[in-house]
Amino acid sequence: MTANVPFPDRDTVAEKLAALSEADKSDLALLMENAAQDDNLLDGLRRHLDLAAESRLLNSLKLENLGLWLGAQAPDRLQIRLMETARSSQHPAYQAFRIGLGRSGGLEKAYPRSPER
Repeated sequence: MTANVPFPDRDTVAEKLAALSEADKSDLALLMENAAQDDNLLDGLRRHLDLAAESRLLNSLKLENLGLWLGAQAPDRLQIRLMETARSSQHPAYQAFRIGLGRSGGLEKAYPRSPER
């Protein structure tokens, strides 16, 4: 009997986010197409950022690139949740991800500011 574990689980998503190969990007893009998988994606992202925060060596450029890629690829419905995740900690791992996410312009494309009158 197997446990009722959602597929993909957060550890699998975290591994794909850490590697971010072309195959992983394709898998993650497919995952983002399905709104029912949003929680799994975000849980995996939090797991990845937490593991990066615990590591002895922080690769901030890789985390920035992850934020840039996710912000550019994620559908509009995920943009606010991605930014909330990025702002949920002051650790440099989360800050690096937040920088890349901001540079992607995804949040501004999803929710453009109305012109001032």
